[in-house]
Amino acid sequence: MAGMDNLFTPVENEALAAVAPLAVRMRPRTLEELVGQRDSVGEGTWLRSAIEGDTLSSIILFGPAGTGKTTLARIIAGMTRAHFTEVSAISGGVSDLRRVIDEARKRLALSEQRTILFVDEIHRFSRSQQDALLHAVEDRIVILIGATTENPFFEVNSALISRSRVIEFRTLADEDISEVLERALLDERGLAGHFALDDEARAAIITMAGGDARAALTTLELAAEVASSTDQDRITGTEVLEATPHRALPYDKKGDSHYDVISAFIKSMRGSDPDAAIFWLARMIDGGEDPKFIARRMLIFASEDVGNADPQALLIAQAAFKAAESIGYPECQLNFAQAAIYLALAPKSNSATNAIYAALGEVRNGPLRAVPNHLRDRHRPGSEDYGKYHYPHLDPRGYVEQQYLPDGLSRGAFYTPGGRGWEAWRTETVERDRTEGV
Repeated sequence: MAGMDNLFTPVENEALAAVAPLAVRMRPRTLEELVGQRDSVGEGTWLRSAIEGDTLSSIILFGPAGTGKTTLARIIAGMTRAHFTEVSAISGGVSDLRRVIDEARKRLALSEQRTILFVDEIHRFSRSQQDALLHAVEDRIVILIGATTENPFFEVNSALISRSRVIEFRTLADEDISEVLERALLDERGLAGHFALDDEARAAIITMAGGDARAALTTLELAAEVASSTDQDRITGTEVLEATPHRALPYDKKGDSHYDVISAFIKSMRGSDPDAAIFWLARMIDGGEDPKFIARRMLIFASEDVGNADPQALLIAQAAFKAAESIGYPECQLNFAQAAIYLALAPKSNSATNAIYAALGEVRNGPLRAVPNHLRDRHRPGSEDYGKYHYPHLDPRGYVEQQYLPDGLSRGAFYTPGGRGWEAWRTETVERDRTEGV
C-alpha cells in the first residue's frame, strides 16, 4: 500500500506521536474506528464500497470542522494501493499542483498506479489553482479528495464539482462525541485509563464541543492536565470549566454559519418569536459578527417584514443602527436586544415590499406611460392647457378623487394593504372617509 510521503524516520515518528495532541493521537486508523457519518460512509454506502474496493473516484467532503473529513482521507491513504499525496490549499501554488499532476501522469504511464491527491480546505484554492486541477481530474490523472468546511457549490469551481461527487459530513451527535471521549479515556494512545470522567464533566464537554470531535478531545486533554496538576485521577465539571471557561461555538463570519445564523435570526423575528430572535442574536454577538451587519439586517427587516403595520419599527431599527455606529460592542448588544424583541413582537406586513417590487416590474417591463396632464409640472409655457389640478387641502375631506396613475393602471395595481396594525386601521379609516365623507 502506498501512503502519504513521510519525511520522518520511524524513531522520529514515535517521538512526535508521544508529544502530539490527544486529538492527533486518537485519530481513527480504520473505517471501523471512524465515529458517526453513517449516512455518508457507513455500511452499504457508495463511499464505503468504493474505499474498500479501492475504486474511489474524485470526491469533495463537505461539513463542519471536527467531523472526520481529514481523518477519512488518512484512512483512505492507509487502505489504497494508489499513491497518496497531499497539497496544501494555503501554501501550495499552481506550480506545486502541476508538479503533482506531472508525477501522477508518469506514474500512471510507467506502472499503471493511480494517484490520489488530498486537498484540505480546498475552498482556499484560488480559481486558477482549481482550474489547474480540472483536466487532471477529468482525465483521471489524479483522483481528487477535497475537504472543505464551506458549501462547495458556492466556493468550488462548478466544473470541478461536476467531475466529483459531493459527500456531506454532518455535525456529530452527542452520543458520537461521548463515544469519542470514552475511547480516548481508555485507549493506550490516549489517556490509557489514568483518568475517570464523571457525568457532569462528560455533559459539559459534549455541550462545549458542539459536535466537533477535535474540540471535545482538546477540552478533555486540558481538563486532564488540570486534574493531574492537583494529583486527581477523576475529571469533574470543575476541571472542565477551568480548562475551557468559554464555550466557542462555530461561527465563520464569511461562511455558512454566517448566512445560516442571520437567516435564522430574520426568520425568527418574522415568525414573531422573541426568544428565538434573541438566541440567534446572541450567537452572532458571541461569534464576533460585525454589529453594523446585524443592524443593517434589522433596518431592512423593519420595512420588509413589519412595514406600515407598525411604522415605529423603522425608527427603532434606525436607532439600533445608530447605536452600532456610535457605541459599538459590548454595550450596543443591549440596543440590539431591545430592537430585536420589538421587531419580533411587532405586527407584520409585507405590503410595502410587494408594492415596490410590483411597481418596478411594471416600470421595467410595461409600456412607457405618460404623466397625466393635470399632474405635470406647471412651470413651463403652455401649462395652462394641461387641465385643472384639484388641490386636496382645499377640500374639506383632505383629498380629491382624481386620476393619479397613468392611463392603463388603476388603484390596487400595486398596493394591497395588510390586515394588521396601523396599516389596517388607516386603510379602514381612509375607505370609510371616502365612502361617508368627513
